[in-house]
Parts: sequence; C-alpha cells; structure tokens
Amino acid sequence: MSTRTKMHPGWIAAIVTFLTLVASAGFRSAPSVLIVPLEDAFGWGRDQISLAVSVNVLLFGLTAPFAAAFMERFGIRKVVMTALSVVGAGAAATIYISSPWHLILLWGVVVGVGTGSMALVFAATVANRWFVQKRGIVMGLLTAASATGQLIFLPGLSMLAMNYGWKSVSLTIAAGALVMVPVVALFLRERPSDIGLLPYGAPDNWKAPTPSSIPAGKLAIITLKEASKVKDFWYLIGSFFVCGLSTSGLIGTHFIPAAHDHGMMEVAAASLLALVGVFDVVGTIFSGWLTDKYDPRKLLFFYYFFRGVSLFLLPSILFKTVHPSTLVFVIFYGLDWVATVPPTVMLCRSILGPERGTVVYGWVFAAHQVGGSIAAIGAAVARVKFGDYALAFYTSGLLCIVTSYFVLRIAKGVNTAGLQR
Repeated sequence: MSTRTKMHPGWIAAIVTFLTLVASAGFRSAPSVLIVPLEDAFGWGRDQISLAVSVNVLLFGLTAPFAAAFMERFGIRKVVMTALSVVGAGAAATIYISSPWHLILLWGVVVGVGTGSMALVFAATVANRWFVQKRGIVMGLLTAASATGQLIFLPGLSMLAMNYGWKSVSLTIAAGALVMVPVVALFLRERPSDIGLLPYGAPDNWKAPTPSSIPAGKLAIITLKEASKVKDFWYLIGSFFVCGLSTSGLIGTHFIPAAHDHGMMEVAAASLLALVGVFDVVGTIFSGWLTDKYDPRKLLFFYYFFRGVSLFLLPSILFKTVHPSTLVFVIFYGLDWVATVPPTVMLCRSILGPERGTVVYGWVFAAHQVGGSIAAIGAAVARVKFGDYALAFYTSGLLCIVTSYFVLRIAKGVNTAGLQR
C-alpha cells in the first residue's frame, strides 16, 4: 500500500513519542531543582543528594539497551506504559522519604529504571520503524523533546519547590507520568505493517528487517559481545561517555546549584537552564537535518570541540544576575546540548547493520549515562572539597576537546552518507 497519503501515520507515532519524551524530560530534570530544597529541608550534604542523582543517571543508561531489546521483543507500547507507571509510583512514594537512602532507592533506582526504559532508545526505535526518509530529522525532533520538556517543566517545578515545598514537585511528576499512560495506549501504533502501510519514504519493494527470535535480555548481551569486536563501537562508546559527562551529569544536574552558589535565585537559574532547552530544540532539529546530508563524524567533531570551549568559559561567567556573557553561554551551549544524538544514532547503524542499530545505540547510550553518573557525583565531591565547580567545568571541557579528535576516527571507510538508506 502506498505511503503517499496526506499525513503518514508515522508522523502520528512521532508526535505521541515526542509528547511522551517531553513528559519524561520533566521527570529527569526534577533532581536539579530538588538539590537545594532537599539540602534546606533535611540538612543533607550536596554529595549525598547527588549520589541519588548519580544512581538515577547511571540506571537510566544501563536500562537502555535492555529496554531497546524488550521493545523489539514485546512491543513499544507495553514497555513504555509499564515504564510510565513505574515512574509515577516511584515519584509519588518520594514524599515519604526521611533518609538519603530512601532518595537513592526511589529517585535513584525506581525512577532511574523507569525513565531509562523510555530513554532515547524509544525515539530511535520509533524513527527506525516508521521512517526510511527523513529519519535523521525525525530523530532530531524526538531528541529535541527532552529540551522541550526541560523548557516546560524547569521554571514551573522550581517555583513549585519554592512556594509549596519539594513534595509538590514529586507529586507533579507522578501525575504527569500517569497521565501519559492512556495517551500511549490509545494513539501509539507498533509498526506500519500493523495498519497495512510501509514506513514513510519506503519504496514499494521495501522489506522490514526480520525481528530477532533471541530473548530480549540475551539479544542485548549478544549485541554487546559482537559490537565490542568493532573498533568504531569503542569510539562511539568513548565519545558518548564524554557527551553524558558534559551534559546531563554536569550541566543538567549542577547548573542550578552552581548558579545558586554565586548568588543567583533558583528560579532565574532554572529559567536559564530552560533557555538552554529552547536553543537545544533548534540545534538538535538542525543537527538532524545536517545528519541526513553530511558526514556524521565531521558534525560530531564540531559539536564536541565547541562544547569544550564553552565549558572552559563557564566558570568566569556565572554571575549574581543574568549577564550578557551568561546568555551567550546559554545560547551557544544550548545549540550544542544534544546535537550529538542524530549523527551518533546514524553511526550506530553501521556497527552491526540497521536491524541491530537500536540495540547498539542502547549500549552507546549506556556509556553516555555512565559518564553522566560520574559527573553528577564527581562534580558534587569537587564542590564540597574545593568550594566551587570550576575544576569540574574545566575537566569536562578538556575531555570534550580531546573527544573532538577521536570522533574523526569513527567509521573509517564506511559510506556514512548512505547510512540513512
């Protein structure tokens, strides 16, 4: 059946995925809003609170490859609906915490596993199933959903914490997760073939990749073993490790507390971080468009190099008020925030072939979150030991610049311009 309809159902799948990821971004952005209020409420150290965030970020990543395999085995809808329910239950239960280990168990483990089960592998699975053409820009749009969620939720969550206490943030997150369950159940389809269609842009003779008959958990492990024999896989692992370290782990977790240390009001700092999300939407969509046209390795070079430069500048531009140089950082860093995702997803398809691309990306994304986890706790320890975040920012910036060299060695000899076909 022809895919040339007025609006291909793939776009409906993309819209539902976008909305789910927007909500998921709110769940993941909440810890940065909660660090200072929890310090004030319980007297816990920043490193204690950041340990829960670190566990959350780590499990968010380690769950991803298994979530990708489970989506292939049991279906996207079942996995995502279960994940949303887990997040809702975990977030609601946090209002009863009284000890740091409670926060680690609920926000770290429960919410971390739940959000990890609908991480960017969800976006990659939908983009790979429903699109042949425009796959790069769709991946860019879905990746931008995290920034959109950050934009929507961060200032509001910060105001809730200030005006109604930190528990109101947990309850809002729980409600948001549970509201999305029926939306996914009613509107998200599994595959184009379920409704007698081909993916968007697929030729009439297009054949879907044969689903693996291997059990989901085993498929994830086998994919890791086979991919680990490919040198380019380790370049992708290393580069995305640094990506996570320099984004979700460092800026995503500690930008608001770092600005607060310099005297900036939490709502103002949250609004700046949300503004990063505004420019991230633009940067990520543009990155998706570029990925459809240019060598992903060269794109990654520019993204990591300029991110490193911006992080070197950050310690000197955190002021008590919103200074023009602070806005320059927000714009510059925002454009680059997750622009790395579309070219990385595209390159993952070259490791073991398109049919394993999503699971390979799940493991690469796990490395992203390991980096983020290390930065979440490491930056907090550095701040406690040295009194500020400067060392964390400089270290992250240096690693980004080093990474910009190594990404040029990815996929040597591979026809990267044809990976999207």
